[in-house]
Amino acid sequence: MPLLVCATPIGNLEDVTLRVLRELREADVVLCEDTRRTRVLLDRHGIRARLLSYHEHNEAQRTAELLPRLEAGERLALCTDAGMPGVSDPGARLVAAALDADVEVAVLPGPSAVDTALLASGFASEGGFVFVGFLPRSGGALRSLVRTLGERPTVAFESPQRLPATLRVLAEEVGGRRLAVCRELTKQFEEVVRGTAADLSERYTEPPKGEITLVIEGGAEAAADETPARAAVEELVAAGAQRRAAAKTVGRLTGVAPNRLYRGSL
Repeated sequence: MPLLVCATPIGNLEDVTLRVLRELREADVVLCEDTRRTRVLLDRHGIRARLLSYHEHNEAQRTAELLPRLEAGERLALCTDAGMPGVSDPGARLVAAALDADVEVAVLPGPSAVDTALLASGFASEGGFVFVGFLPRSGGALRSLVRTLGERPTVAFESPQRLPATLRVLAEEVGGRRLAVCRELTKQFEEVVRGTAADLSERYTEPPKGEITLVIEGGAEAAADETPARAAVEELVAAGAQRRAAAKTVGRLTGVAPNRLYRGSL
């Protein structure tokens, strides 16, 4: 019997496939990140199933326990609180172990905050996109990542508590680039707010409520010629503007990081 990797709703409990519901109903055991949240989904669709917790704190132990059961032919369904297991959520370890043991793994597609946010942002393009999972907690690592942003849109997960600090970094590094803060996707209070990094940094000075998916618009490579933008800063300074204010204004209009413009014009 295979390991069944089941995508579950990211908010609205009706966003689940008929195939996933059937496999959850027929599984010997349903592995889930939070048994309480999965029970709500199963109750909503009239499914009675045996649940077993599988989360980041017991993933290694559970994998060792479950692999012999898979090899013995048990039908195990793996799900997470929302979306696809193993994508910024527990699950990848068990999938890899099952494949290494020649156990069949069947992935059942379904809802994805990544695709939903990308389309809702309006930044999707034929050139594809980059998904980076949860953004780094370290400010230095975050700045390093931001400086690698290229021509493709970037999708990331972020905690609401860290969002204001993250937006401040983005405003400093790529203040003129557009972002979309996608909050509570598919839920009752879904919200998609679009604007430049600088604008959204000013809007979100306090942590919002709910789960956040951040989409950063694709743009010119960081190595693009910044000479015209620096010249514009110099013109504003010559006309009497404060240098930092001039860099912020030009950065907002050109997409060049205000900090780079400020330092580069000194």
